Amino acid sequence: MFHSWLDKWDEQRAQNGEADKTPSEFTVDAELAFPNVSSITTIEGFCSHAEQVSKDPEFFQRPDSNLKLFNMNGSLLSFPSGLVTDIQENNVVRALITENPDARHAVVVFHQWNAKKRKPQIARFLSRSGLTVAEIALPYHLERSRPGSLYADYMLGPNLGRTIQSVRQAVWDGQQLIYWLKNNGYEKISVLGFSLGSWVAGLVAAHDLSVSKASLFLTAGSLADMVWTGRATGSIRKSLEPQISLPALRRAWAPLDLGNYVKELARPELSVQLVIAKRDKVVLPSLSCQLVQSLQEAGSKPSVMELNCGHYSISMLPYILRSGYSLRTFMLR
Repeated sequence: MFHSWLDKWDEQRAQNGEADKTPSEFTVDAELAFPNVSSITTIEGFCSHAEQVSKDPEFFQRPDSNLKLFNMNGSLLSFPSGLVTDIQENNVVRALITENPDARHAVVVFHQWNAKKRKPQIARFLSRSGLTVAEIALPYHLERSRPGSLYADYMLGPNLGRTIQSVRQAVWDGQQLIYWLKNNGYEKISVLGFSLGSWVAGLVAAHDLSVSKASLFLTAGSLADMVWTGRATGSIRKSLEPQISLPALRRAWAPLDLGNYVKELARPELSVQLVIAKRDKVVLPSLSCQLVQSLQEAGSKPSVMELNCGHYSISMLPYILRSGYSLRTFMLR
């Protein structure tokens, strides 16, 4: 009875989230994803180049950072993004710092798609546990939102190139924040991501060797599969499906597939935690389990917690407590 009610509650949350989303035009826009390549105009050309890029470790290597450009105003840190887009508001990164004065361990938090606010309860919880927490705004979210947009359609959508550009920007921004934290005395850096933010956190952990712990909530390997099968991305699939098949979409978004970086995520110096919702209709549990299996086959021993709840109801009791204390234990051990 309880789980039946829980499923209905999750479905209502999903419907509310879909209310403002409408299918938009499918576009390749290769020059957004790959600025140095202007000759790609076909889906096949895009897919071929994307597969090559997914094997290039320099694609997610952040540009040089200038500490003089970082500005701390109270608890809000701001700095210019290393990737400049056509939306001015999106080009300034902001991160809310919840500082523990005694901490030498900092956690960078990446929120979910279409987040309307940061996660102050989690920040306070981790700060009281002895950590400093830096909650970064993803591209086209919060202070970086595109004027007039009802949701973050530029972060994730049927524009193949812009989606890669946005995730790449998020990874660069995260690495720049880590660079600032290290230069401010933090000896240990961890990342924490939720849903779409977990893809960003995973990519940051895979490409930034200074990250020692990665906690990924509601994640999987293939972003293409998540979009194609997920309850929250139906409007995107409606735009994609007439133009591109799922196998081709996997190739097109190969640089964003955590499954392509399991070797990096399985390095001995990195500890990985995955929290899976067994009733999740947004990130299907079967996709999450595929990532777990891939990590294990690569030699990693990830900490895995499975909760009998949905994508949204993980924020409810008792699941929020169980996952929260599991996160705390993972970060502090």
